[in-house]
Amino acid sequence: MGRKPGIKNTGHSFEDYFKRATSPMMTLLLLNEKPMYVYHLSQELEKRSNNTYKMNFLYPVLYRLQQQGYVTEYTQEMTENHRTRNYYAITDEGREHLQLMLVQYRDLLGAVDTVIASCMDKPLHQEEEQ
Repeated sequence: MGRKPGIKNTGHSFEDYFKRATSPMMTLLLLNEKPMYVYHLSQELEKRSNNTYKMNFLYPVLYRLQQQGYVTEYTQEMTENHRTRNYYAITDEGREHLQLMLVQYRDLLGAVDTVIASCMDKPLHQEEEQ
């Protein structure tokens, strides 16, 4: 995303932080349906989010999920000339972790929505009374 007028460049946007926090959950959600290779995973995520949620760095997410035991990797031959593709699949432990993440995400999202709703009737530039 480009820099918006009046917004300080801190190096990372809200969107960057949000994606970093939710990318393991999003990855596990899609892999819970079926094993996928990285390009398919990326395309599916973009398609289902109406091109809003794009992850440019899926490999580090997948490697971290593998190290944690939530994802496994396997190679499958795709063509007669022995071209292969690496697929990723969720593990049983990954499914358990995904369930926990979804509960935590919904709880946090609800809490954030509650705070936002309680603040929406106040102007954004309200000065504190002394």
